[in-house]
Amino acid sequence: MINGFIYANWIARLPRVQEIYHLDNQSLGLVLLFVSMGAISSMPFTGWLIQKSSSRTITLCGAIAFCALVPFIPLLPEVWQVRILFYFVGVSAGLLDVAMNAQAVLVEQKFKKPIMSSFHALFSVGMMLGAGSGALFAKFAISLFGHLLSVVLGCFVLVLFAAHYLIRDQPQESTEEEGAGFRLPSKALLGIGVIAFCGMTGEGAIADWSSNYMENIAHADEALAPLALAAFSLAMTVGRLLGDRVREKLGDKTLLLYSGFISFIGLGIALAFPVPYLIIVGFLIVGFGLATVVPITYSIAGNAPGLPPGVGLSMVTTVGYAGFLFGPPVIGFLADWQNLRIALFFIAVLFALMTFLSFRSKL
Repeated sequence: MINGFIYANWIARLPRVQEIYHLDNQSLGLVLLFVSMGAISSMPFTGWLIQKSSSRTITLCGAIAFCALVPFIPLLPEVWQVRILFYFVGVSAGLLDVAMNAQAVLVEQKFKKPIMSSFHALFSVGMMLGAGSGALFAKFAISLFGHLLSVVLGCFVLVLFAAHYLIRDQPQESTEEEGAGFRLPSKALLGIGVIAFCGMTGEGAIADWSSNYMENIAHADEALAPLALAAFSLAMTVGRLLGDRVREKLGDKTLLLYSGFISFIGLGIALAFPVPYLIIVGFLIVGFGLATVVPITYSIAGNAPGLPPGVGLSMVTTVGYAGFLFGPPVIGFLADWQNLRIALFFIAVLFALMTFLSFRSKL
């Protein structure tokens, strides 16, 4: 929840970041690229760090670093310094993502039934609250630094509270068969990783560009613009709260197939009818579609036979987060070449690919 809340707060204010640093869409895409580069560079090694330390320790280190770095976003004098900052924001986010999901796998194994989607619902709760918070801070014209600082101070307290309840797993000595935590994905996990790639690229694109799409394409005012992200996050929350029961009933393959189709339809509405309230409805539908994609892929990876949870998760999250690596610059380039509406058709193509891959999978 903390992760989603902080993330949505600064993502909802990206138009303000553009103003501060005088960035066009392509330049903003390149800045966001550094977040993904940081995450991609840390994720392959996080499994190894978890084995040497523990998922609890890495979770706390990632959360504290993430909170500490975000308030500096509006304070730097040069764009190149912002890129470096965003890189380390990505490193901390990558550590946190893998480690906290490794914790979630440990809990899921104790429960002996699917509950990963419920954990991810809390991320979506944080996203929804963060988008609403961003809209309020924008409405009352609070400075971006004051906004982000007040948000992370509250989250530091929550991190300290959560630390007492994490599973105290122990460092593991890797066997020769297990090898190091850094590995290339196996063939089976690669397919799951590509599905995660499509879903996470779409999720990141809507988080990064929904406010811009509302302001620049639909001409919504600054206070209304973040509500598209809030609607998306609300649907993700509801979908993930219901996702575990639906997953037990339908199975992974069928649910992933439906997810891709619903996501495609929702984005199609937002692109075909660039009117603020129809965009909000479209992104709401996309949220329902994408809700269970990442939890399912993470759960499969974390429970892969013969691999510690952190190692399997490192493989799939690295492939999945490659979507965050390529997504921002591709969308930024297409947006400047044509417009943001045309650029988001790229995401619709990925949703179609995700549907096809889910149909062909052997889950």
